[in-house]
Amino acid sequence: MNNITGVYTAIVTPFSPSGEIDGVALREQVKRQQQAGNNIFCNGTNGEFFMLNEHEKTRVTEICLEAAGGDTGVMSHVGEISTSATVRLGKHIEKLGVRAVSVITPWFATLRPQELIAHFRAVADALTVPVYLYNIPARTGNTLTPEIVRELAEHPNIKGIKDSAGSWESLQGFHEVSQQFSDFSVLTGPDSLIYRGFTEGSIGCISGIANIIPAQVNAVYRHLQEKNAAAAEAVQADINQIRTLLYGIAFSPAVVKKAVNLLGYNVGESRYPVDFTQDDTNKILAVIKDFNLRG
Repeated sequence: MNNITGVYTAIVTPFSPSGEIDGVALREQVKRQQQAGNNIFCNGTNGEFFMLNEHEKTRVTEICLEAAGGDTGVMSHVGEISTSATVRLGKHIEKLGVRAVSVITPWFATLRPQELIAHFRAVADALTVPVYLYNIPARTGNTLTPEIVRELAEHPNIKGIKDSAGSWESLQGFHEVSQQFSDFSVLTGPDSLIYRGFTEGSIGCISGIANIIPAQVNAVYRHLQEKNAAAAEAVQADINQIRTLLYGIAFSPAVVKKAVNLLGYNVGESRYPVDFTQDDTNKILAVIKDFNLRG
């Protein structure tokens, strides 16, 4: 039985004015998500994992687990550019008690299918915590295809995939793989596909926009659990509008963090080198006002 289900928020990593991890603010965000019924996915793209060192990633995970207690599942991303670094971080993280870890494809270097397979198998062999593949080719330059994933799904410790390729065709291909394995599941990455993912095979979603609208994202899942597809689809339509307006402003994880700040939560500046103009800020404020978003 897979224990990664429902909504996981790809939680932002708050920083203090001096640039250090702000544990108080992070705990506040975990509790905020918990109140909406969401689980926690830390050290992802919205958590700025590219900008965190190994110690910081471990500390973020520790804080999320402490804040969540036993009521909220915590999943942590441990993917690094090399196999050895991924294994090293994964071993640190699994000792903390997370439910699962995700592993992104290596980036910058273009890898052949057999090299990607060898990388993920080596990581899964080395760890005892359940491993989820993380497909986001637009950011890494490496694509996990259904053919590659079908081979990896045979590994007893590879339990599923988070697909953030951005298209329904990609997600559907992994749904077809999951139908062939009783212990391999799909997590929807794109916020635009949460509803469709749940209705057609995904057992969970990992959402960046849930940092801004935690209750709305959870409502898609809750309505579907209650067999109210029309209500779920209506909420998804609102999410899509908010997403389109916000994500067109700048690099979306930086926009998410800026919006959380403008909602009244002090999560600090993004380490991503995005410089928001006053016009950018006004556009985010307009979305908050027009959709009556609340912290």
